[in-house]
Amino acid sequence: MKEKLKSIYKTSKLGFLVIRPFARFYQYFLHKKYLTREAFVKQRFKKSFGYTLDLDNPRTLNEKINWLKLNYWNPLSTQLVDKFEVRSFITDTIGDKYLVPLLFTTKEPKDIIPKNIPDIPCIIKTNHDSSGGIIIRNKHKVKNWKEIQNRLNANMSQNFYWDGREMPYKKIEPRIIVEKLLTDNTGTLPADYKVHCFNGKARMINVDIGRGTESHNRNWYSSNWTREPYKWSSVLGDGKLTDPSEKDIPKPALLDEMIELSEKLVEGFPYLRVDWYIFNKQLFFGELTFHHNGGHRPIYPESWDLNLGQELDLSSVKK
Repeated sequence: MKEKLKSIYKTSKLGFLVIRPFARFYQYFLHKKYLTREAFVKQRFKKSFGYTLDLDNPRTLNEKINWLKLNYWNPLSTQLVDKFEVRSFITDTIGDKYLVPLLFTTKEPKDIIPKNIPDIPCIIKTNHDSSGGIIIRNKHKVKNWKEIQNRLNANMSQNFYWDGREMPYKKIEPRIIVEKLLTDNTGTLPADYKVHCFNGKARMINVDIGRGTESHNRNWYSSNWTREPYKWSSVLGDGKLTDPSEKDIPKPALLDEMIELSEKLVEGFPYLRVDWYIFNKQLFFGELTFHHNGGHRPIYPESWDLNLGQELDLSSVKK
């Protein structure tokens, strides 16, 4: 019943209007909006890891990510996590040739109609959350544009800040963006390379392969492409974990360029993740993330949460 109501809420305009007041009430308690940011973060951390978050002396990587969430702020933070506004930062810092082509943008879901969508594979998404996107491989085969509009309307009404109390998301002005879909003739999506940078230097890279399939895996490598001895997996919508694959992924030919550009983008930030795609032998920027998995996913073996945490230096961070 819960999933049925959720589907109606997201895909039916009438359902959205009828269910919205109840959804707001439900989300108030779901996201514990009555708690302070610190109380919320501590409670969620305890639930995720089984022990109390030490904000006075954070030691593990997840503890430090949560400490940064509560104590660190940079004036650029909101722009950098806004999938639309970050484009100007990328253009100014490393050049617009690394941007996925933007095909259309609007603040009105009703504008998402066939005449505004190009006749090429594309992805429709919102700029302010992590809900993924709606892939359109052939607009002429789309049967229900109203359903897409309603789903976007539901997304636009959400403030992603409340999911994890991550301040950069709080003041983003929601909008819809349509980008070219990076895909080959077989419809395969490119691997997703995420460069985790500590104190301005690339520390490790996770590679997501098989996105959108039952074979979604996530391998971890050092900056020189040595396999890392841990996993830091996310939970997908079906409950499956993005655990590493036994099969190794070849070192990308553009690895050095990827690292060089990442370190240029993260200069001055204590911890920042830079996402990339490689398509047609070219690098394309994905997004920037301040708090990988919100700092709420365990690293196994657990000793590596501590090992990596010791490598992230917070001593120069100004609150």
